[in-house]
Amino acid sequence: MITLYHVPQSRSMRVLWLLNELEVEYRLVEMPFDGSLGTEEFLTRSPAGRVPALEIEGERMFESGAMVEYLCERFPERGIGRLPGAMDRMAWLVWVHFAETLSQHVAALTQQHIVLAPEDRSAAVMRIEVAHLHQCYAAIEARLSTPVENRDYLLTGGYSAADICVGQAVYMARHFAPLDDYPEATAWFERIAERQSYQDALPGDAANCMFAQPFYPAPGE
Repeated sequence: MITLYHVPQSRSMRVLWLLNELEVEYRLVEMPFDGSLGTEEFLTRSPAGRVPALEIEGERMFESGAMVEYLCERFPERGIGRLPGAMDRMAWLVWVHFAETLSQHVAALTQQHIVLAPEDRSAAVMRIEVAHLHQCYAAIEARLSTPVENRDYLLTGGYSAADICVGQAVYMARHFAPLDDYPEATAWFERIAERQSYQDALPGDAANCMFAQPFYPAPGE
């Protein structure tokens, strides 16, 4: 049995989306975005006190990128991983892990807007991190604008876990930086957001969500 420990709207959403796409049986344990991630019990599953945490047949994992690689290798029949030797393997690895670059800037903005008290927030940090998000959006836009056949997704070979990972990071990032100025990235995000696996990964209970509002403007916006 696979058990995923999950905070809605956080990085664990990408693993939940992937599990939905793989169509494998799993148990979901939804955690609130509060101090419960730092309890002694949860730290045995994730030593940094972060989600996702994954249990699979008695073994434990606590890094989302590793989970994505492992699950795609364990369940290759769905074809959303790219195994060694595959044409898109290098690009798949790059984009799966690029999601973490994007997510780090989201994490900094989440800390500024949500975790810190208003008097401890930095307008300069917020503006810098939003600028970094736009740099990431520009990289996605450039990739999707490459004039090759079948550029509906990040990989030439079509939809993959790379779209899941980057798409989920963009889902979080849009709470701080709009995607409107990037037409190819916007069309791509809308395309992958139509998938049932994505819809089923969206938060159901607003009480446990990481974000209390749909958009957090930077100071001066």
